[in-house]
Amino acid sequence: MKNPVSKLFAGLAFSALLFPGISGAQAQNDRVVVAGWGPAISEVTNLLAEPDKGFFKAKGIDFEFVPGKGGGDAIRNMLTGRASVAFTDPSSFYLALDKGEKLVAIYNIYPQNVFNVVSPKSRGITKPSDLKGRKIGVYSLSSGTRQNLQVLLHQVGLTEKDVTIQVTGLLNFAPVMQGQVDATAATDTGLYVAKAKGLKDFNVIEVRDYLNLPSDMFVVTEKMYREQKPLLRRFLAAYRDSAAWMIAKPEEAAKIAVKRAINGRNEKVNLDIIKIRNISSVSPTTDRMGLGHFDMDVLQKGADTFAALGLIKKKIDIADVVKSDLIPK
Repeated sequence: MKNPVSKLFAGLAFSALLFPGISGAQAQNDRVVVAGWGPAISEVTNLLAEPDKGFFKAKGIDFEFVPGKGGGDAIRNMLTGRASVAFTDPSSFYLALDKGEKLVAIYNIYPQNVFNVVSPKSRGITKPSDLKGRKIGVYSLSSGTRQNLQVLLHQVGLTEKDVTIQVTGLLNFAPVMQGQVDATAATDTGLYVAKAKGLKDFNVIEVRDYLNLPSDMFVVTEKMYREQKPLLRRFLAAYRDSAAWMIAKPEEAAKIAVKRAINGRNEKVNLDIIKIRNISSVSPTTDRMGLGHFDMDVLQKGADTFAALGLIKKKIDIADVVKSDLIPK
């Protein structure tokens, strides 16, 4: 797509599940269900705006979103038939592959790593090694917050055995602000919301400074990839259009989020969050090749890091499980 959006990257966070419906040649639309890593929040307004904008309908698709509680949950919802496309993170993808699941990543939603670890300055945590012996909050045990925390610890020779993990839920800054945990594993948009709610005097450790894995990807089963390529191409084209719209018109997206996102009551906050998420949708790779494309070397390094961590036992060859042939031109 030759427009300003080709220099930004598409993205928001949720996975898509496809229920093969009536073929595109027939009058009735195909049904696509996206299994998300989280609830219907403002950073995925491009998906939530379907009733208003009709990006998927324009491609002959009836779109539906299923909320989840982490990237692992998104994959489970796909594998159990609640969805056919998962909006998930590389860590959850690696772990599922290691368990023997036959999966293929088909679109790089957010090529930038948006995960971080945030702590009050009073805790004296300024680098990963300072986390040893501390209590750290994570969204859920199957979430990207936990898995990126594991990656961060590994970079300095630590493991989860060196810290105490506490599940805090989506509003994971409340425990750190109340002193219940020493730090919390979060995201860029989560940090923004926490600052708006009064978080002050804090330190941030950015995971991307140690390993810049993508934050989210669309993942499907190997069977879906083999048998539903035309439908998946239409789905990705519709998603690309929705992401391009949110990048080009964040103000309109912020207004729609007021009525569509569960956390969208404040239009100004919506706009700020959407702009933050739009930034994470682009990278040097997407600038060069277009929205949705992968940096295969980074993904391979991530898989190798998980093996070194002992989180996975099988060797993962990224070229076998990450495909770019369905990404819109």
